[in-house]
Amino acid sequence: MRKSLQRLQNPKDTVRALAEWLHRTAQPRVMPKRFFYIAAYDVADPARLRKALNLAKEFATGGQKSVFECFLTPSERDELIGRMGALLESEEDRFALLRVEPRAAPRTLGLAVPPSDPDWFYVG
Repeated sequence: MRKSLQRLQNPKDTVRALAEWLHRTAQPRVMPKRFFYIAAYDVADPARLRKALNLAKEFATGGQKSVFECFLTPSERDELIGRMGALLESEEDRFALLRVEPRAAPRTLGLAVPPSDPDWFYVG
């Protein structure tokens, strides 16, 4: 490829040849489908609690205390469940991974205010 590009004198020919080569060799990359989950745990032992927190943070996009939001592929979901299952004691600890329907309208209880986007965002 490099030798054939060096032989081309016209820059337009070089760009055209490179575009053709990329088109021939490039494999389409498909983004794996991710699903929205809520991961929650209740751990009795402080040492396991810290390990569960660190494990949940590896997969989380946000959260607080022992409840996290995660966008996971099926393989990531299986990995999280497997690693958390190996970490926790089944008699003392609990772990829940709940899939959330992304198209569902949010509902609020009590004095909560429904979420809304502002008219504009400042990025600075």
